Amino acid sequence: MTPDYAAALESAALFDRSATGKLVAGGDDAPMFLGNLSTNDIKNLPLGGGCEAYFCDPRAKVQFAAWVYHVRLGTEHALWVETTPGRGGELLKYLDRYLISERVELADRTADFAQLHLAGPAAKAVLEKALADAVPDLPEFAHVERTFGSHLVASVRRRDPLGLPGYDLVCLADKAEGLRGLLEAAGAVPGTAETFEVLRIEAGTPVFGPDIDATRFVMEVGNAARAVSYAKGCFLGQEPIVMARDRAGHVNRAFSAVKVLQGGPLPPGTKLLRDGQEVGVVTSSCHSPRLGAPVALGYLKWKHQDAGTVMEAGGRPVEVLGLPPVK
Repeated sequence: MTPDYAAALESAALFDRSATGKLVAGGDDAPMFLGNLSTNDIKNLPLGGGCEAYFCDPRAKVQFAAWVYHVRLGTEHALWVETTPGRGGELLKYLDRYLISERVELADRTADFAQLHLAGPAAKAVLEKALADAVPDLPEFAHVERTFGSHLVASVRRRDPLGLPGYDLVCLADKAEGLRGLLEAAGAVPGTAETFEVLRIEAGTPVFGPDIDATRFVMEVGNAARAVSYAKGCFLGQEPIVMARDRAGHVNRAFSAVKVLQGGPLPPGTKLLRDGQEVGVVTSSCHSPRLGAPVALGYLKWKHQDAGTVMEAGGRPVEVLGLPPVK
């Protein structure tokens, strides 16, 4: 167990997530425009609110995973849209293709802003010590703006991608080292990308790339239930989503997790077999310090998803855990 992994479980660890794609959508029509293209109710997000969403094609295949926040930039309201690291430019082009006459201004701000993720049971206490001020109890995706010291302004956003109490902290790129220094002085332990990935897999959080691609039906993906609104009106990909709910009542495959009972982590792409028949595939895998065994994320077919079910992967026995794999 590495020091930053232990800190994330016992106190607080700090991870650099500045590569996260960051777009700003301004203009009077931005809420309607993004709402019509995404799965969640962006149009009605209150100031200080946020949500998880997916941008899909007409068949409801995932094109981008996103997290959207209603923010104030100067005196103007805007929507801050985050996506998978390295995909901000692609999302900007995707949105721009649908922009016709709407009053919307899109900008890629990835390089302009740094982003840190503070995670662990003591995350709030560390944050309050660094701020020398109280932080309100925020539901996930809610956010506030706070000033560290006399001039370091950052957006403080509640997010739990690691299955631990967490905050995303977003500030201008040239202020990042100052913010990092204040948080580490308040007790945050510097974390690595490798530890973030282990915690992410243990939490069962899917990532576009390894776990999601443009051929994946959105309702198969983990977190789809909270990222899809059935009450917000029409949106791109809505018809297949509603059909899956109303006609079948379930999807043919679902994101899940398995524990490897013998041997090491499973390579991505490993087939999951039951009674000799292929019933799933592995997308991400790591050794879980908390389980004392490898754990893998992937997709399982309907009727093979019950926790405790034993099957085979790569010639080794595995056990279905469900989500999250580490509780």
